[in-house]
Amino acid sequence: MFHSNTQQMIDYWRSKCGVAGLPVRADIDPTEFAKLAPQAFVLGREASGVYPVRLSGGLVSELHRRDLRGRNFLSLLDPLGRHEVQTALETGRRRPEPVVARIDALSDTATLELELLFAPIAGGPGSPERFLGLYQPISLVAALGDEPLRQLFVREVHGVGPANEETNRLR
Repeated sequence: MFHSNTQQMIDYWRSKCGVAGLPVRADIDPTEFAKLAPQAFVLGREASGVYPVRLSGGLVSELHRRDLRGRNFLSLLDPLGRHEVQTALETGRRRPEPVVARIDALSDTATLELELLFAPIAGGPGSPERFLGLYQPISLVAALGDEPLRQLFVREVHGVGPANEETNRLR
Protein backbone atom coordinates (compact mmCIF):
# COMPACT_ATOMS: atom_id res chain seq x y z
CA MET A 1 0.00 0.00 0.00
CA PHE A 2 1.30 3.41 -0.97
CA HIS A 3 0.28 6.87 0.18
CA SER A 4 -2.89 8.04 -1.59
CA ASN A 5 -0.96 10.78 -3.43
CA THR A 6 1.58 8.26 -4.71
CA GLN A 7 -1.26 6.01 -5.86
CA GLN A 8 -2.98 8.98 -7.52
CA MET A 9 0.17 9.72 -9.55
CA ILE A 10 0.55 6.03 -10.49
CA ASP A 11 -3.09 6.03 -11.67
CA TYR A 12 -2.46 9.24 -13.65
CA TRP A 13 0.60 7.67 -15.30
CA ARG A 14 -1.40 4.56 -16.20
CA SER A 15 -4.20 6.68 -17.68
CA LYS A 16 -1.66 8.18 -20.09
CA CYS A 17 -0.07 4.91 -21.19
CA GLY A 18 -2.16 4.41 -24.31
CA VAL A 19 -1.57 1.65 -26.83
CA ALA A 20 2.23 1.68 -26.57
CA GLY A 21 2.10 1.07 -22.82
CA LEU A 22 4.25 4.11 -22.11
CA PRO A 23 3.27 7.77 -21.87
CA VAL A 24 5.07 10.30 -24.05
CA ARG A 25 6.28 13.49 -22.35
CA ALA A 26 3.86 15.56 -24.45
CA ASP A 27 0.96 13.59 -22.91
CA ILE A 28 1.90 14.62 -19.35
CA ASP A 29 0.00 17.75 -18.32
CA PRO A 30 0.85 19.10 -14.85
CA THR A 31 -2.50 20.93 -14.70
CA GLU A 32 -4.11 17.48 -14.50
CA PHE A 33 -2.33 16.86 -11.18
CA ALA A 34 -2.03 20.48 -10.03
CA LYS A 35 -2.32 19.66 -6.31
CA LEU A 36 0.66 17.32 -6.59
CA ALA A 37 2.76 19.52 -8.90
CA PRO A 38 4.86 21.01 -6.04
CA GLN A 39 5.90 17.45 -5.13
CA ALA A 40 6.57 16.37 -8.72
CA PHE A 41 9.86 16.17 -10.59
CA VAL A 42 11.14 14.94 -13.95
CA LEU A 43 14.43 13.13 -14.43
CA GLY A 44 16.22 12.77 -17.73
CA ARG A 45 18.48 9.89 -18.67
CA GLU A 46 21.79 10.59 -20.35
CA ALA A 47 23.26 7.12 -19.72
CA SER A 48 22.88 4.32 -17.22
CA GLY A 49 23.61 5.94 -13.86
CA VAL A 50 23.21 9.52 -15.10
CA TYR A 51 19.71 10.89 -14.40
CA PRO A 52 19.78 14.70 -14.30
CA VAL A 53 16.87 16.52 -12.68
CA ARG A 54 15.12 18.34 -15.52
CA LEU A 55 12.26 19.88 -13.51
CA SER A 56 11.38 19.95 -9.84
CA GLY A 57 8.37 21.26 -7.99
CA GLY A 58 8.52 23.83 -5.23
CA LEU A 59 8.36 21.34 -2.36
CA VAL A 60 11.24 19.30 -3.78
CA SER A 61 13.46 22.40 -4.06
CA GLU A 62 12.35 23.64 -0.66
CA LEU A 63 13.20 20.35 1.07
CA HIS A 64 16.73 20.46 -0.36
CA ARG A 65 16.97 24.28 -0.03
CA ARG A 66 18.36 24.51 -3.57
CA ASP A 67 17.50 24.14 -7.21
CA LEU A 68 18.26 20.57 -8.24
CA ARG A 69 18.02 21.10 -12.01
CA GLY A 70 20.94 19.55 -13.84
CA ARG A 71 22.13 17.55 -10.82
CA ASN A 72 22.37 13.76 -11.17
CA PHE A 73 19.56 12.50 -8.94
CA LEU A 74 21.61 9.49 -7.85
CA SER A 75 24.11 11.84 -6.17
CA LEU A 76 21.42 12.62 -3.57
CA LEU A 77 21.28 8.96 -2.50
CA ASP A 78 23.49 6.99 -0.14
CA PRO A 79 26.12 4.91 -1.98
CA LEU A 80 24.36 1.56 -1.45
CA GLY A 81 20.98 3.01 -2.42
CA ARG A 82 22.35 4.48 -5.65
CA HIS A 83 22.91 1.04 -7.12
CA GLU A 84 19.47 -0.21 -6.05
CA VAL A 85 17.65 2.82 -7.52
CA GLN A 86 19.76 2.77 -10.70
CA THR A 87 18.89 -0.91 -11.19
CA ALA A 88 15.19 -0.15 -10.61
CA LEU A 89 15.24 2.76 -13.08
CA GLU A 90 16.93 0.68 -15.77
CA THR A 91 14.47 -2.16 -15.15
CA GLY A 92 11.66 0.38 -15.39
CA ARG A 93 12.93 1.33 -18.84
CA ARG A 94 12.89 -2.27 -20.07
CA ARG A 95 9.56 -3.21 -18.49
CA PRO A 96 7.77 0.14 -18.29
CA GLU A 97 6.13 0.25 -14.90
CA PRO A 98 6.49 2.68 -12.00
CA VAL A 99 8.91 2.09 -9.15
CA VAL A 100 8.44 3.35 -5.57
CA ALA A 101 11.33 3.76 -3.15
CA ARG A 102 10.92 4.14 0.61
CA ILE A 103 13.46 6.69 1.79
CA ASP A 104 14.84 8.08 5.04
CA ALA A 105 15.76 11.66 4.15
CA LEU A 106 18.27 13.13 6.58
CA SER A 107 18.95 16.70 7.57
CA ASP A 108 21.58 17.56 10.20
CA THR A 109 19.22 16.78 13.10
CA ALA A 110 16.05 15.18 11.76
CA THR A 111 14.77 12.39 9.54
CA LEU A 112 11.89 12.67 7.08
CA GLU A 113 10.27 9.52 5.73
CA LEU A 114 9.47 9.75 2.01
CA GLU A 115 7.99 7.69 -0.77
CA LEU A 116 9.67 8.48 -4.08
CA LEU A 117 7.85 7.50 -7.24
CA PHE A 118 9.69 7.03 -10.55
CA ALA A 119 7.43 6.40 -13.57
CA PRO A 120 9.10 6.03 -16.99
CA ILE A 121 8.01 8.30 -19.82
CA ALA A 122 9.26 8.65 -23.37
CA GLY A 123 10.78 11.94 -24.51
CA GLY A 124 9.11 11.28 -27.86
CA PRO A 125 7.91 8.19 -29.68
CA GLY A 126 10.22 5.38 -28.66
CA SER A 127 12.17 4.35 -25.62
CA PRO A 128 11.72 5.78 -22.13
CA GLU A 129 14.37 8.42 -21.54
CA ARG A 130 12.67 10.31 -18.72
CA PHE A 131 10.96 9.61 -15.43
CA LEU A 132 8.01 11.40 -13.90
CA GLY A 133 8.52 11.45 -10.15
CA LEU A 134 6.85 12.38 -6.90
CA TYR A 135 8.25 13.22 -3.45
CA GLN A 136 5.61 12.09 -0.97
CA PRO A 137 6.39 12.87 2.68
CA ILE A 138 5.18 10.16 5.04
CA SER A 139 6.27 11.89 8.25
CA LEU A 140 5.95 15.55 9.23
CA VAL A 141 7.98 17.95 7.10
CA ALA A 142 7.88 20.47 9.98
CA ALA A 143 10.34 18.26 11.91
CA LEU A 144 13.08 19.51 9.55
CA GLY A 145 12.65 23.12 10.66
CA ASP A 146 14.76 25.21 8.29
CA GLU A 147 17.34 22.50 7.68
CA PRO A 148 17.88 21.15 4.16
CA LEU A 149 17.88 17.48 3.34
CA ARG A 150 21.50 16.32 3.13
CA GLN A 151 21.19 12.74 1.95
CA LEU A 152 18.53 10.21 1.04
CA PHE A 153 18.94 6.68 2.43
CA VAL A 154 17.09 4.00 0.49
CA ARG A 155 15.21 1.58 2.76
CA GLU A 156 13.49 -0.45 0.04
CA VAL A 157 12.49 -0.29 -3.62
CA HIS A 158 9.31 -1.80 -5.04
CA GLY A 159 8.31 -2.34 -8.63
CA VAL A 160 4.66 -1.55 -9.23
CA GLY A 161 2.35 -3.53 -11.47
CA PRO A 162 2.34 -6.80 -13.36
CA ALA A 163 5.53 -6.10 -15.34
CA ASN A 164 7.50 -6.18 -12.09
CA GLU A 165 5.88 -9.16 -10.41
CA GLU A 166 7.93 -12.27 -9.84
CA THR A 167 7.78 -14.53 -12.86
CA ASN A 168 7.58 -18.31 -12.82
CA ARG A 169 10.98 -19.96 -12.83
CA LEU A 170 11.98 -22.94 -14.96
CA ARG A 171 13.08 -26.03 -13.04
